[in-house]
Amino acid sequence: MAKKSTKQTKKRNVIVEAAGQAHIHSSFNNIIITLANNTGQVISWSSAGKMGFRGSKKNTPYAAQTAAEDCAKVAHELGLRRVKVYVKGPGNGREAAIRAIHSAGIMVTEIQDITPIPHNGCRPPKRRRV
Repeated sequence: MAKKSTKQTKKRNVIVEAAGQAHIHSSFNNIIITLANNTGQVISWSSAGKMGFRGSKKNTPYAAQTAAEDCAKVAHELGLRRVKVYVKGPGNGREAAIRAIHSAGIMVTEIQDITPIPHNGCRPPKRRRV
């Protein structure tokens, strides 16, 4: 049997400035919140699944609020103070996540919806027969 190597990986140093970005990806099944600096390096992230929500409870405003609070708390301790929010997806907890980031002490300066909209691109799948 081969022995596994126990080599430790060095943690990447991320430059945390006062201003940054918040990306909220809200699908029908989950919500993922990522806080990054202006160059796009991730400072902290969280999701409803990471917070212990399972199944249909993952796509609730409360799950989004809990995940956003967890994410924003870590970033606030590291020195993030202002964010531009980029929201993507049709899910439920978009507004709740923005409010939770703001209540954690991070000022929201701008909110931008970057949900991808098809310009009649792909052919839809054939109709479901049940």
